[in-house]
Amino acid sequence: MEQPESGAGPAGAGDAAEALDRPLPEGVRRRVVALVSDAFGGLTVTELPAQLRQYARFTPTRRAKYAGNAMAAALEGDPVFRQRIGERLRDSQPELAAALESGTPPAAADPVDVAAAAYVLRPAGWVKLVAAAGEEAQRVDAERADEESRRELERLREELDRLKAQHKAETERLRAELDSARKESDALHRKLRSAQSDVKRAEAAVRRGNAENEGARAEAHAQVSAAESEARRLKARLAEAEAAVEAGRKAAREGRSIEDMRVRLLLDTVLDAASGLRRELALPPASLHPADTVEAVEPGRMTPKDIAARALSETDPAMLDQLLALPQVHLLVDGYNVTKTGYPTMPLEKQRLRLLGGLAMLAAQTGAEITCVFDGAELAAPVLLAPPRGVRVLFSKPGVTADELIRQLVRAEPPGRPVVVVSTDREVADGVAKAGARPVASAMLLKRLSRV
Repeated sequence: MEQPESGAGPAGAGDAAEALDRPLPEGVRRRVVALVSDAFGGLTVTELPAQLRQYARFTPTRRAKYAGNAMAAALEGDPVFRQRIGERLRDSQPELAAALESGTPPAAADPVDVAAAAYVLRPAGWVKLVAAAGEEAQRVDAERADEESRRELERLREELDRLKAQHKAETERLRAELDSARKESDALHRKLRSAQSDVKRAEAAVRRGNAENEGARAEAHAQVSAAESEARRLKARLAEAEAAVEAGRKAAREGRSIEDMRVRLLLDTVLDAASGLRRELALPPASLHPADTVEAVEPGRMTPKDIAARALSETDPAMLDQLLALPQVHLLVDGYNVTKTGYPTMPLEKQRLRLLGGLAMLAAQTGAEITCVFDGAELAAPVLLAPPRGVRVLFSKPGVTADELIRQLVRAEPPGRPVVVVSTDREVADGVAKAGARPVASAMLLKRLSRV
């Protein structure tokens, strides 16, 4: 350690006596950072300042890139660290270090390298060496810039000359093409005038031919117009006759089919009612006597008071069973009125599926005709639904409510057929009652479905 101590004396003295009055020139600073980065790897971690220890494992290039400012600051502010870097510099460049310490830097050396080494070693007069290196670097940069500007000017002049020659050649070529185009245009003008003369002669011949044919065409047109008018008149009469015949056939066919269906349905209702009445009475013809037709109270029989006590309430499901037992009964269900009474919190799709499932089981048990009507006026798209067996599912059309569709279904039934309408809506109940149907409350159907 004796040698580093003896070398530190002059550097310390020069550092105390001299100081830079301006920032390091950029080229000198880069070379100083490179010297520190190269000498960095020869130091142990304990020999490094605390702020530089994290860069100990970096490569010199990476260290100079990421730790350049930190190394420059440590070199400036930490004399011990600068002394250690100086020792590594003396080992790597002994001739340059010896020349600087003797005050005679080599004339052939790069001024930037001399300034960087002087900044690290701090020999006597190092500030002048750094300043001289900065001025030399600026002079070199200026000369280099002048040289580059001169070369760029020469290149631009050559490019300008080339463009002028190219422009001249292009101008001559375009002038030749223009002369050729003018000659070709003159020839085309002559051909055009000749063609125009031919066209005028042809047009005159066409006009003469048209004039000769115009009379024949007018006469033929008049005859064709008359024939077409007569044909249109006959076709209109024929279409009217065919429409009248078809309308008559359709009216007769639809009237006969609807009336036949209504009569047949009413006849089936009467026959089923007669059969049911015959089964309910089940009385032998020979056992009936005139005296049996006189009303009286017999011992052990129910009195009118007993019969009144056995009357069913308006929400008793047994009443619905009695109605569904009627012959050819048709049960009409106001779908959303029932579902929103029984399970209003469920989504509409699940409400429909739950109600239709119960109606399918009710149809299987009773054999009654069941139609369930839902309001479809506000549907954005048709509902994809497979109707269950035994249940007819209908949605009202846009502009038509489910109540109106129920009243249409009731009016479509023949008088005398039993029709039961399930709805809590009073307006619906009153309307179907006037049409001859039997309204029942939605609660009655819900109670009956709960037993299915």
